[in-house]
Amino acid sequence: MTGLLGAADVRRLAEQLGIRPTKKWGQNFVIDPNTVRRIVRAAKVGSADTVLEVGPGLGSLTLALLETDAQVVAVEIDPVLAAQLPVTIEEFAAKAADRFQVLCADAMDIEELPLEPTAVVANLPYNVAVPVVIHLLTQFSSLQRLLVMVQREVADRLCAHPGSRTYGVPSVKARWFGDVRYAGDVGRSVFWPAPNVDSGLVAITRTAAPEGVDRNQVFTIVDAAFAQRRKQLRSALAGLLGGGKEAAEVLEAAGIDPTLRGEQLDLADF
Repeated sequence: MTGLLGAADVRRLAEQLGIRPTKKWGQNFVIDPNTVRRIVRAAKVGSADTVLEVGPGLGSLTLALLETDAQVVAVEIDPVLAAQLPVTIEEFAAKAADRFQVLCADAMDIEELPLEPTAVVANLPYNVAVPVVIHLLTQFSSLQRLLVMVQREVADRLCAHPGSRTYGVPSVKARWFGDVRYAGDVGRSVFWPAPNVDSGLVAITRTAAPEGVDRNQVFTIVDAAFAQRRKQLRSALAGLLGGGKEAAEVLEAAGIDPTLRGEQLDLADF
């Protein structure tokens, strides 16, 4: 077992580095060891995995991932935090240091990694959570599963089903890549500073992509269908398909009622 960061360790490291958590990068550091171990268990990480962690911060979740004997590649946008991570690993989990690498980069810019990741486990800022999830699943076909901690509202959107108020673009696009499920609540008190919103865990297990269709084309239709939620599909897709009449003809040819709205369609319908 490695050592994990507690509340006092997190505050000490932050003070030592002169860090004040910023809203710009959505920094809320986890200070509860039980929570990070719970996340790792939910992610089903094992020694055969190469885990991509996005936004490791001060290393709370990183240390819990290293406890599993997995390889861990961390992508951290903050250069001060990126430089500190190897030092923290040496202090709390020296024997695991050879299984850890850190890249100072924006996750949205990552196109290749030193190792092929099999899993993503991350605490993601709400404002970039969905784009990061979709980008990583698109970029790395080796990824078999994701377990991300996000703002509860984002979790609800990712996990929503057709017909629900929260069902939308993230719900459909996530399902292109695999099965999506809600994996549990996370309270505010496990973070420093404590956020003013609740968090949740979302698990995605990759399945085979739909065959015979182009993902970019499907995603373009999804974006248009939800651009104005109250519009019927024949109106929402008119700009994309050359007019309302043409859109209605295309929808009917696909077996879709033109008077439906985007929120009533599942991935197969799109």
